[in-house]
Amino acid sequence: MHQAILSLGSNLGAPIQNLQVATDMLHMFAGRVTGVAPVYETAPWHFSGQQFLNTVVVLQTSFSPLQLLKITQHIERALGRTAKSVNGVYHNRVIDIDILYFDRLHINLPTLTIPHPLLTQRNFVLYPLTDILPEFFHPVLHKTHQELLTLSPDKNLVNRTNNILKINNLKYNFIAIEGNIGAGKTTFATQFAKDVNAKLVLERFEENPFLPKFYQDPKRYAFPLEMSFLADRYQQLTDDLSQYDLFKTSVVSDYYVFKSLIFSKVTLSPEEYALYRKIFNFMYNDLVKPDLYIYLYQNVDRLLQNIKKRGRAYEQSIKSDYLAQIHEGYMNFIKTQKDLNVLILDISDIDFVKNPEYYYQMVHKIVSHTPQKGELTISKL
Repeated sequence: MHQAILSLGSNLGAPIQNLQVATDMLHMFAGRVTGVAPVYETAPWHFSGQQFLNTVVVLQTSFSPLQLLKITQHIERALGRTAKSVNGVYHNRVIDIDILYFDRLHINLPTLTIPHPLLTQRNFVLYPLTDILPEFFHPVLHKTHQELLTLSPDKNLVNRTNNILKINNLKYNFIAIEGNIGAGKTTFATQFAKDVNAKLVLERFEENPFLPKFYQDPKRYAFPLEMSFLADRYQQLTDDLSQYDLFKTSVVSDYYVFKSLIFSKVTLSPEEYALYRKIFNFMYNDLVKPDLYIYLYQNVDRLLQNIKKRGRAYEQSIKSDYLAQIHEGYMNFIKTQKDLNVLILDISDIDFVKNPEYYYQMVHKIVSHTPQKGELTISKL
């Protein structure tokens, strides 16, 4: 493991929230944030604009300096950052992440210089550095941050604020990630759980012996299929949500048991559905509800393309009207849930598997989402 020290700054939108989200995403993607300095306010450095908020974070990471640089650039773009400068002139920005130190290395590459060549000229960097690492020696100049602050040519006023950033700020203990058939919920849930150090719960649909039979003869096998799904989902969620993992911070699932009711309403006759609903209600009352319910929306054409691409033989006969009915069922469920914190991510126009930039944007939407039970939040990427 290596120690990297990074500076964060923001002066657009909600700067303190931008700093918190950037810290959260560094903790998720780049390693482990072990320290966060106080937040300082200062005027822009060498250009006119709004006041900046700045801080410094200490990161334990297994990545190389260039790998870490690439991750910080992904995070900047996910938060809406464009170029660092325009025609060589600095400008207002949603977020700015600079690598100040990496261990005690001296690196001089076209894309990366460490220690950061301008840190000795920036009080908004030296003040938080002095707070969090007062005895740290600059590996080239062999001076402490306090000594460098004394010698700094920067005359801008730097004011310490009362803002406090948190480490590992994920707000949710249980996140359910849902979506239509082929929406990519399992792929996203698997990667997201890894990045947030969460326990992953995946639906065991491939183990259901009725599923291939249902696609061949829906009328005959709909009720045993839905009952077996319900029993299995109830058992799995009961077991997995009741067994705590000391090494995981939360639980991420690629389904929630309410999907049983959504699919059964489409597949069952009215009489079968009435019986099924009675059994479902009895089980549902005993289950833990998710702190955040994420619905990944893709239009029907994209869903059909995804289904064809992944090549499961028993899914190739799925029709567009069936997918449309399933989506309508999800929307009806979501609109009636007054105590559920729901975030809909419209990913119809992106491919987060091929392009990691989109994955970072999706994570940004989740990390920056403010929980509002009973209110529906829709974000299009």
